[in-house]
Amino acid sequence: MTRVAIVEPSSGIAGDMMLGALLDLGLDEAWLGALPSALSLDGVTVRTERVRRGEIACRRVEFAIPPQPHGRHLKHIRAIVDASKAPDRVKEIANRAFVMLTEAEAAVHGTTVEKVHLHEVGAVDAILDVVGSVWGLDLLGVAGVHCGTIALGDGFVDAAHGRMAVPAPAVIKLLEGFDVRPGPSESGELTTPTGAVLMRALATRGVPSSYRPVNAGYGAGTKDFKGRANALRVILADVDTVGEAEAVTLLACDIDDMSAEYLAAAAEVARANGALDVTLLPIVMKKGRLGTRVELLCATDAAERLESLLLTHTSTIGVRRTVATRRVLSRRAVAVSVFGHDVALKIVTLPDGTTRLKPEFDDVDRVARATGKTHADVLAAATKAGESK
Repeated sequence: MTRVAIVEPSSGIAGDMMLGALLDLGLDEAWLGALPSALSLDGVTVRTERVRRGEIACRRVEFAIPPQPHGRHLKHIRAIVDASKAPDRVKEIANRAFVMLTEAEAAVHGTTVEKVHLHEVGAVDAILDVVGSVWGLDLLGVAGVHCGTIALGDGFVDAAHGRMAVPAPAVIKLLEGFDVRPGPSESGELTTPTGAVLMRALATRGVPSSYRPVNAGYGAGTKDFKGRANALRVILADVDTVGEAEAVTLLACDIDDMSAEYLAAAAEVARANGALDVTLLPIVMKKGRLGTRVELLCATDAAERLESLLLTHTSTIGVRRTVATRRVLSRRAVAVSVFGHDVALKIVTLPDGTTRLKPEFDDVDRVARATGKTHADVLAAATKAGESK
């Protein structure tokens, strides 16, 4: 069995909510009080309290921070993380989270990672939230994180770049591939960039089809809505490490009148909208015409939405739907440093208890381009570095 954390962001997610939920699960309050010192953040103090959101008893975390620089570049944040007393595995994931955050901001603003100047998300409280959450999960013995559907909120939020519609551009960029929903009505911003990047760096989309609950903790949001609990629930649970069978839906359609480029683009749209897998298969259709079969695997509750997407983004006039099952191996994500750059790896546990790892190609490609190394060199170095994880 493997100990996992199941995050239920039915009222959104922010870093302080995550820390509150971890405290409620039993994370040492004295450890959290010493976190600013462990990060060499002088003058920062931590206040925790028990509060109610709706009728749910929650833990609330708030940092009192003296005046700070308005924002920080990625290199400044990484220097704080690297100099901290956190374990190396925690530093790797925290640094990876801030790389992801910076890359999202760069993509949104059409600039480079080096030029991005993080504002709210680069503040001291975000550093505390990210490092504290990653480290706290590690202290609780969590080997994997699963994330349910994320509530985004509605309305507008005032940020350093002016007033923006909820969700903020960086938030929706970070949550590509996750299940999200707007609202509830008149709630404002519920999911912050810090909360979104924690899920991006830590979580597998969707919850296990079965698990054994061990404990549950509730972290309070800043807002207190009448009639509903503005809280994040995190469930500690044990799951089968050799893999679990889960119900999925297979959508398929056959196409003979679209070019390869546009079919590939439609497949990418499906992946970005939560498809678990998309495959394009060559087939021979009526009268010997060459065609392509599109097969899309998705969660059962996403079938209707992705079926409509296939009908909209391809030229097909019909989609077949089949209920199937798949067995999913337990997996976790780690990051290693290769030639001065981070590379993410996926490590899966096989039925016999052994593990298999695979570096993420996008990271291998990025490092190869940045360093002039061959892809094979980066792949080999990342694989070797990951063998000790």
